[in-house]
Amino acid sequence: MQKGDNPRRQAVQILSRWEREGLPLDLVMVEELSRPFADPRDYQFCRALVYGVVRWLGYLDAILARYASHPLVKMKPLTRQALRCGLFQLLGMDRVPASAAINETVNLLKEAGQPRWLTGFVNGILRRCNRELAMLPKPGGASADFPDWPKYGLLSHPEWLYARWVRRYGPDLAEAICRADNVEADLILRVAGGRKREDLPVRLREAGIAAVAGKYAPGALRLSDYRGAVGTLPGYREGLFQVQDEAAQLISPIMGPLGRGRYLDACAGLGGKTTQLAESLPAGGELIAVEPEPRRLALLGENLQRLGLNAQVETFAGTLAQLAGRGGEQFRGILVDAPCSGLGVIRRHPDIRWNRQEGDLSRYQAGQLSLLREAAAMLAPGGIMVYATCSLEPEENEQVIERFLDGQTELRVDDCREFLPPGARMFVGTDGFFRTRPDQGLDGFFSARLKKNK
Repeated sequence: MQKGDNPRRQAVQILSRWEREGLPLDLVMVEELSRPFADPRDYQFCRALVYGVVRWLGYLDAILARYASHPLVKMKPLTRQALRCGLFQLLGMDRVPASAAINETVNLLKEAGQPRWLTGFVNGILRRCNRELAMLPKPGGASADFPDWPKYGLLSHPEWLYARWVRRYGPDLAEAICRADNVEADLILRVAGGRKREDLPVRLREAGIAAVAGKYAPGALRLSDYRGAVGTLPGYREGLFQVQDEAAQLISPIMGPLGRGRYLDACAGLGGKTTQLAESLPAGGELIAVEPEPRRLALLGENLQRLGLNAQVETFAGTLAQLAGRGGEQFRGILVDAPCSGLGVIRRHPDIRWNRQEGDLSRYQAGQLSLLREAAAMLAPGGIMVYATCSLEPEENEQVIERFLDGQTELRVDDCREFLPPGARMFVGTDGFFRTRPDQGLDGFFSARLKKNK
């Protein structure tokens, strides 16, 4: 399919590439939409269509499986994605006329040179779905009203993931987590340290953007109705804020008060927690941020520059093992925000649920254990190591800590509770671990605080 200003065509092309290559959806969106639409409304429509289809993929496929005489898995990606896009417009985009949803879907297949029988096949399915719309479950509707439909399909989650959550949480809480995953999360900002916290809300209000204080993190602002580009928000270029969910904002404080000496962010990524740590450094404090991936390293550098934190942070373009290879490094505190499945942040990245398999968890665990062992060797006596993931799964969280500490005599679990704001201490269990879930209005995070013997 050719690129152009047709948002539906672009949406189908983006979805086809995402399905074919298995890349993160955000990355595919950026690359495919590098040339902006002439009308910004077309970009918003394309984005809403792409993310809507991915968010409700399991639900759409459950319906199509009942209406299509040909199995979905045997269809060409172009046909499959066109059907999903057309159906989502019928079921999930109230402002789109049914005639436009159907006719435009059929037309883009004709433009792509698809045979008449196939365009007729797609046209027939969409028109039948539209005729029987009242009998179909709605996105986010009560699954109890459709007992003969697979619940995991109506909740738009993979069967394996839904089954895991039912076993661990019970059916009611598992369903609540799935429903929270299917609601687009609000944009959360962390007001940069050292700035007057009251300035940013005033500037947002003057721009007509509603912002309210977060519930748990003292520097959090919630923008419930904002769906525009982050870079156009007042104060962005001046470095007044960083985009960061409240749960993520609660991880760095678990390190405790920072003093003079050297600290390490072992998996810096784009720098959300890096910049938060850097803002807490006193005079005489140093922070090294490790990031081996070139694209993320460049974005980390941009964030440090924008927030005015270059002088406080030394970036290391390599792996943690390569940093350890320099020898003699000892740190008072180390943050290991480990690469993980990301199954706690599905509401922000709806493609994660479809890009993961249950077998991936053991692979992530092996990498997480390796990072902890490398980091522990660089932790100074009496130092603190904070381990974190944005996952709900025990294999990446409790089991990692258990296996890491098995036979370990130098480190022990230290309770997270006292280092968190009072309102956030409810997220710490009797085992001292920090846990949040999407049904609580937060991204799903896990964190453990480990202390090394003096």
